[in-house]
Order: sequence, then structure tokens, then C-alpha cells
Amino acid sequence: MFTRLRLKNLTVFQEADFVLSPGLNVVIGQNASGKTHFLKALYCIAASLSVAGKRQSQDAPSKAVLQATIADKIVNVFRPESLGRIVRRRQGRERCELTARFSDKTLNISFSFATQSKSEVSLGRVPGRWNDITPAYIPSREVISLFPNFVSVYENRYLEFEETYRDLCLLLGAPAIRGPRENRIKKLLEPLESAMGGSVFLDKNGRFYLKMPGQGNMEMPLVAEGIRKLAMMARLVMTGTLTDKGMLFWDEPDTSLNPKLITHVARFIMALAQNGVQVFVATHSLFLLRELDVLHKSKKYKNVPGRFFALHPNDEGVKVQSGDHLDDLDTIDALDEELSQSDRYMEVQ
Repeated sequence: MFTRLRLKNLTVFQEADFVLSPGLNVVIGQNASGKTHFLKALYCIAASLSVAGKRQSQDAPSKAVLQATIADKIVNVFRPESLGRIVRRRQGRERCELTARFSDKTLNISFSFATQSKSEVSLGRVPGRWNDITPAYIPSREVISLFPNFVSVYENRYLEFEETYRDLCLLLGAPAIRGPRENRIKKLLEPLESAMGGSVFLDKNGRFYLKMPGQGNMEMPLVAEGIRKLAMMARLVMTGTLTDKGMLFWDEPDTSLNPKLITHVARFIMALAQNGVQVFVATHSLFLLRELDVLHKSKKYKNVPGRFFALHPNDEGVKVQSGDHLDDLDTIDALDEELSQSDRYMEVQ
């Protein structure tokens, strides 16, 4: 699991130091404050170090292989014209530096690249092994309705989709888990299936359906978008990606969800963290933020470690505030805007 991430000159970040929780990590901020870039930076590192799909998995990572792997992942996830384009924009040459620390120190890594870099990074510290955890990145829009043949088309045609979509489709298409872990999986699925009003299944033709008791099977494109987002999470639980251990990076889980479904999502996120999954959530929804904070303070989840981050853009980049609880944050932009709106509403009344 990640324990720390240091960023220097990455897009909007001049310099930032994130001390991370092994359980729940929530980052909140207004648009263009760097929430998504924070998630993507972590995901690129986690995916580059993941042993999944690597032919060289039996060997320790070599410097040459890892340099190419990281550079490709960053370019394919961030989608800049060249690697150097995600270095913070200032006059003259600048260098972007990233340092990640893990609970297992053999995975620690640091690397950098400059404004003029096209497709190469320079490794400062090389990890001693590959990681056996496969991370999952969930973009702000649902992907399950795009699933049929998406991976084959993506790998043979040029599509304007970030590689996170391709990675997620590979995870969604993995076989469902059978055996000793089934009971734990069923327990995690219960609140999701209750919220969806049915269960998810993948047919032999590679299409997902929502199986609804008494109503038959409904094709995913006909299901409401908010329910499709829950269906993705249910499938990732069924395949074992999000069970005993794992890493989840979820960008704006509240998008297209009404408050009732957001409460289900918040409980699911806390249940994952309680079961050993390291969760990273980026949002600007005050409702989701408060719901997570309420659950985090509740008796049921009081032993789940958590960390809250507030990002505030300024002339020097982005200021980062953090704390173990929401109350530890001095300023929350979403809360300030809600209070301001309440004042305007009262004036109108």
C-alpha cells in the first residue's frame, strides 16, 4: 500500500507532500485544483509496478524496462502530446519529480522527467520487486456499457480514450471468483445489488446485463447511468479485484448519482476500506464528503484509518491541507460556496 506521495512540478502542483492512509483517502477541491491528476499519478505508479500482464514478472524490475513502462503509462493515462507537457508550465526549463513510498519498502520508487522529455523518465530509485496487487481506476463516467469489444478495438485503432478505460475493461472481463472467498464477496455485493435492484452478469457474447427479479434481463445501455456505475463496482468485487486487498482509484463517484444512491456508494467505499482495500476518492460533492465523514466517525467504521485532503489553487500552484478527519481541514471550498448560496437564498426570501 502507498504511504506517501511527493510531487514537484506536476501539472498544477508546484510542490506537494501527501501522507496517505492505508484505508480511506478522500481528496476534495474545486475544478482544476488537481484532484484527478493526483489520482492519475498514483495510478500510473501502481499500474506500472503491478505484476499483472508482465512477461518479466519472474524477475526483479530492471531500470530500462521500468523507465519505458512508467513513461508509456503516464502518456497513455494523462494523454499529453508528449511527456514533458505535464510538467508545470513556467518560463524556462523545469523538471517534474515524483516519489512514492509503500508499506513494503522494496516497492519504493522515485523518478523524474523534464519539460523537453518526449517519452522517457529518469529513475532515481528502482524498486526491488513487482507488486502483486492489480489497481483499479474508475473514471468519472461509466464504462460497462462500452465494454463489448472495446479492448480489441482500442488496441487496434486510435481512440481518444485514456488508457484507464482499456485497463478497466480488462478487469471487468475477468472471470468471477469461485471458492473460499465467495461468502465475503456476497457480503460486499449485498448493498450494491439492493441499490441496483438486481445482479450483474456477463453473457457468452461479451455483453453485460442487469438481472432483475420478476423483470428479466436488461441490457446495460438501457440501465440508468448511476446504476451502471454501481454495476461496475459489483463486477470488480465479483472478479476479486476489490476483495481482500487491492487499490481503488475512483474519480468523482457521485457523478450521475442521486443522494440516495450516494449513501449506498459511501457505505460501499467504507466497507472496501474495512476489508483491506486502499481507497482513493476524488470529489467536489459536499454531500458525499459529509456522508463519508459521518460513516468514518461511526461505531461500525471507527477502526478504519482515513485521511482527508483539501486542494486550494493559488498563484504559486496548489496548497494542500490534510487531516485524519474532515474537521481537521481549515477550509473546504464546497462548504464555503454552500454557505454563500444559503445567504443569497435567505436574502431573496
